[in-house]
Amino acid sequence: MNRSILSAITLAVAVLAAGNAMATDASAPKTREQVKAELAEAIRTGDIVVNGETQQKANEVNPGLYPAKPVVQGKTRDEVKAELAEAIRTGDIVANGETQQKANEVNPGLYPAKPVLQAKTRAEVKAELAEAIRTGNMPDHGETGLMLNQVYPQRYGRHI
Repeated sequence: MNRSILSAITLAVAVLAAGNAMATDASAPKTREQVKAELAEAIRTGDIVVNGETQQKANEVNPGLYPAKPVVQGKTRDEVKAELAEAIRTGDIVANGETQQKANEVNPGLYPAKPVLQAKTRAEVKAELAEAIRTGNMPDHGETGLMLNQVYPQRYGRHI
């Protein structure tokens, strides 16, 4: 193999491994064997980046060299037509390409109103506020983003 291709593959694997390491839970690090197995699988399926500029993977550059990915069953033509008809009926279709506004946002009177979700009652909101004040589960007025029970644990220690 050409050294530049080998270097590109090595770099791609390192980037892939670093990305996977950041995405996993820090309390459960992968073993060396798990990383080797993932690398072997990525090489076998061509699921590694070989072109840094275009971010193309090996199985995209040379699809004939790698096993085909399983085909996911898509929607039927009738299902797509039904979804389109429903979107047109309710106005959930983009009417303004520049602002990405939907037809029911541009002309709300032409389409059926969307169902309103049941909101909390005034009494429920007041009870939640009283509980938050009691436990200190309210934001501090500083820029830290901490809650009062985190800034002043001595005031709220028993209720946490």
